[in-house]
Amino acid sequence: MSTSVMWLPPDMAENLHVLRVFTGPDGGGGNPLGVFLDSAGWPAVRRQAIAADLGFSETVFVSDPAHGTLHIHTPAMELPLAGHPLVGTGWLLAHQGKPVPVLRPPAGEVATWVSEDRRWIGARPGWAPEFDMRQLASPSDVDTHPGAGPAEHLQVWAWQNQRLGRVRARVFPTAMGITEDEATGAAALRLGALLQRPLIIHQGKASEIVVRPGADGTIDVGGRVELTETRPY
Repeated sequence: MSTSVMWLPPDMAENLHVLRVFTGPDGGGGNPLGVFLDSAGWPAVRRQAIAADLGFSETVFVSDPAHGTLHIHTPAMELPLAGHPLVGTGWLLAHQGKPVPVLRPPAGEVATWVSEDRRWIGARPGWAPEFDMRQLASPSDVDTHPGAGPAEHLQVWAWQNQRLGRVRARVFPTAMGITEDEATGAAALRLGALLQRPLIIHQGKASEIVVRPGADGTIDVGGRVELTETRPY
């Protein structure tokens, strides 16, 4: 931690939970996520400084665990909604013995549940950041894509097996201060809304995101989560 950003004496340190969200079937991949479960009263400037200091693609600050109220920050900005932070936080609250049926980021209420060994959320895709969604000819074209320039939200994808709904994807949210995301639930929400069918998205090095059309125009996004460590910050 950079002491110029934030310093707390040891007896005042807050616990940081580090997760990997959307791990693959073999346990590989997964997008790192930082979560603070007791951040009531923390101003936005403090949350943003911590998120920049940690450098995760997103960090979650839960202000009311019982009601699932939270804020999500990238290293560069606060987001009204993001997929892997909500999936990860829903899993962590349940893992801590404090499960909630609804998470409450600034965008609105997002249902969360567990099914088929995965943690799920159901959200309105319009609440997610917009992406420039480019379909490429083949998975190899996705693998060799050079990435995005500054200030873009780019998702490139191709069918691995269209009949089975298997997709290869990479996401470059450079406008959020992220060069490339290992697994992006918000982009999966947008792709699910575009294709309107069940999908299994293979993103990054080894991550897996499952997508299904939900009720009333929502999209369900699910994946596996693992706790990497809990440490004082």
